[in-house]
Amino acid sequence: MASIQEQGKVDIRPLLQRLWPDPQQQNVTAKEISDAIALIFTNQLSPVQTGSLLTALHFTGWDRRADVLAEASAAMRRHAAQIDIDGIKSVIASRVRPEGRYQGGLCDIVGTGGDSHNTFNISTTSSILCSSLLLLAKHGNRASTSKSGSADLLMNMSPLPARLSRITPSTISTVYASTNYAFLFAPVFHPGMRHVAAVRRELGWRTIFNLLGPLSNPLDAAIEARMLGVARSDLGPVFAEALRLTGARKGLVVCGREQLDEVSCAGPTLCWQLVENNTQVEVEHFELTPQDFGLSPHPLDTVSPGREPQENADILRRLLSGELPDDDPILEFVLMNASALLVVSGLCDADSSAMGPGDDGKVVTERGPGGGRWKEGVRRARWAISSGEAWRQWTAFAEVTNQLEKAADE
Repeated sequence: MASIQEQGKVDIRPLLQRLWPDPQQQNVTAKEISDAIALIFTNQLSPVQTGSLLTALHFTGWDRRADVLAEASAAMRRHAAQIDIDGIKSVIASRVRPEGRYQGGLCDIVGTGGDSHNTFNISTTSSILCSSLLLLAKHGNRASTSKSGSADLLMNMSPLPARLSRITPSTISTVYASTNYAFLFAPVFHPGMRHVAAVRRELGWRTIFNLLGPLSNPLDAAIEARMLGVARSDLGPVFAEALRLTGARKGLVVCGREQLDEVSCAGPTLCWQLVENNTQVEVEHFELTPQDFGLSPHPLDTVSPGREPQENADILRRLLSGELPDDDPILEFVLMNASALLVVSGLCDADSSAMGPGDDGKVVTERGPGGGRWKEGVRRARWAISSGEAWRQWTAFAEVTNQLEKAADE
C-alpha cells in the first residue's frame, strides 16, 4: 500500500490520490482505509497525511459508511491497550445473573455526541442504574462538544469521586471483583489516539474518530449487548449495519427526532435493532415514544441543564439517592434510556422477577414497538433506585477506584 519515508513514517500518497474525488470509482476498500488509520495509532503517519486522510474521508462521506466504520473500529480495538479477556470473563463469572434472554455478559450504552442539545449525562447515568441488574462496561471520555462529558461527571461525584485513570488493563479485574460497574477511560485504553489529537483540533470539524469511539470499546469481545445513540438520523442504519458487520448480535441504535443521540423524552425516537433470526442477524426499524415507556413527554429544555460537571454530578447523586420526584423530567429521561438497555439485553423478557427487597414481582408483560417490554424496563430501573442498589453499585465502584494504585498523571 505504501512506501517508507524518513523518520519511520509511512507514505500513503497512493491511497490519498485514489480517495479523491471518488473512492468508489478507484476501487478503494474499507480494509485499505482501516490499514491507513491503524498507522496513526503507532505514530507512523505524518500530521499532514493524517489530516489529508481525515479530510478526504469527511468530504467524500466515506467516514460515514458502515463497512469503513466496522473495519476502522476493529483496527482501533486491535491497537488498544491489551486486556486479558479470558481473565475478565473468569472474574465476572462470579457476578453473572442470567435472566430472561440476558446471559450475564457485559453491556455498554454510549452516544456519539455532537447533537448540540447539551442535555444531562443520560447514558452515563443510565449505565449506573443498569449495573444493578446487568454487568456494565461503560466506555467514555471527557467532554469534547459539551460542558460535562461522562468522565468529567464521574470524576466530580461526591462524596467520593471516581479515579478513572487508575482503571487499567491490569486493574480492571479488581474493579469487577467489587462491583458490576466499570468505566473504561478512553485515554487509558486507547493511548494511540494521542498521535491524532493535535490534527483533530486544528481541522475544526468532526472526523471519523468522533464516530469510532462508540464502536471501539476495548472489552468488545466480552460485550453481550449495547445501546448506541447517534446525533443524526441518517447515521442510524449505518451504525446498526456497522454493529452487525463487527459480529454484534444484540444492539439498539437510537436517534431522537430532534437529532438527539439518546432515546428522546420529548417525542418520537427512531430505532434500529439487531434481531437474531435463526443464525442470521437482521436490522429492524421502528419508533418509540415516551408513552411506550408509560411516561409523559418532557420538552428538551427541561433536561438540558448545560451545567458544569460539579452541578451535573450533584444531580446524579440526588437521582441515585432517590431524592428526585418520581415525575422529574431528568429522572424520566434516564428511566427511558435505562429501560431501553435493559430491554435490548434480553433481561425484560423474563416472565418472573426476583430482583430483591422492594420488588413486587409484578412483571409488565405488555410489548410495544419492536416487541420490547419497555414499561417493564422502567419498572426495573425504578427499582434500582428505590432499592438503593444503584447507589450501592456506584459506591462500590468509586471506593475500589480510590483503593487502586495512583496513576502517573495524578
